[in-house]
Amino acid sequence: MMQLHQDYNEFLQRDTEIVAIGPEKADKFESYWQEHQLQFHGLPDDKNSVLKLYGQEVNLFKLGRMPAQMLVDKNGVLRYVHYGHSMKDIPENQEMLDLIDSIT
Repeated sequence: MMQLHQDYNEFLQRDTEIVAIGPEKADKFESYWQEHQLQFHGLPDDKNSVLKLYGQEVNLFKLGRMPAQMLVDKNGVLRYVHYGHSMKDIPENQEMLDLIDSIT
């Protein structure tokens, strides 16, 4: 999430909002947001409702929920999905920004 935070203004310049969804309960999620002063939106998903909806993987041998990044356009159409296989398997911000530029 800190990676997204670093380039948040770049996403805003492209009229793109970030919503991070995590497995924590609401109070823990809110504490993290405040502690790190994150400017984008966060959604706690401690019951795994969103995870199940989008088919995100959970791997207990790799510490739980695997990363996933999705790009949804203003019409609600899912334009890109990346399911990570480890916590290090996350597209760089520039890759996401380039993708946004290519579909707008």
